[in-house]
Amino acid sequence: MKILALDSATGACSVALWQDGAILARRFAVMDRGQSEVLIPMVREVLAEAGMDFPSIDAFGVTTGPGAFTGLRIGLAAARGMALASGRPLVGVSTFEAVAYGVPPEERQGRRMVVAVESRREDVFIQSFDSELMPLDEPRSIRPENLILPDSPVLMAGDGAARLRPCFADPCLGELSEDPAAATRGGAPCRSDVRFAAGPGFPDAADVARLVADRGLDAAGAAPPQPFYLRPPDVTLPTEKAR
Repeated sequence: MKILALDSATGACSVALWQDGAILARRFAVMDRGQSEVLIPMVREVLAEAGMDFPSIDAFGVTTGPGAFTGLRIGLAAARGMALASGRPLVGVSTFEAVAYGVPPEERQGRRMVVAVESRREDVFIQSFDSELMPLDEPRSIRPENLILPDSPVLMAGDGAARLRPCFADPCLGELSEDPAAATRGGAPCRSDVRFAAGPGFPDAADVARLVADRGLDAAGAAPPQPFYLRPPDVTLPTEKAR
């Protein structure tokens, strides 16, 4: 089976081609803007590198959000168009799932993982997973200072995790201090069992493709994947009358 996956939902853009347990070709770039200009060229490059074309693809995968309004819709529109034109199924994967899947097993072992996705506003989007990547709660929006972590080892991941660091600053990253005044940072209790995942924390199309392969094509619904928002977008779409 061959799976072509796309992501442009957050601060990066990527395309990957998976076949029979391996990524054959991949493109990844960190970017806040400009996904519309690079996404399709990335697709062409990945297919050319693998020596394949659209008719040879068995399924498509794409991130559905949450994320940036424009980038999210760019990826979804491109993936829908490719799937429709080729008559192949399209599977949607949330941004949380893609980020969680990209964290190596040895890094998340024995820890509850909290995935934080940047909203570019005062809040962050978060969802928790166990070490086997099973969701532990529903996705939600929260202000960093209101985050309450469980009383157990935690691994923070995602591009929004950087904004949570001040709540668990040193010595809460494992370096215990003898200074009593260092027991809290910004009003948050010191947590020596809180770790932050390595890597940039962006979704990667390679992980989206692997996740789609693990789930199987039964995950493809009759209707195309829809954008997943945790709050209304800051963009007003034109109404039918206005069009």
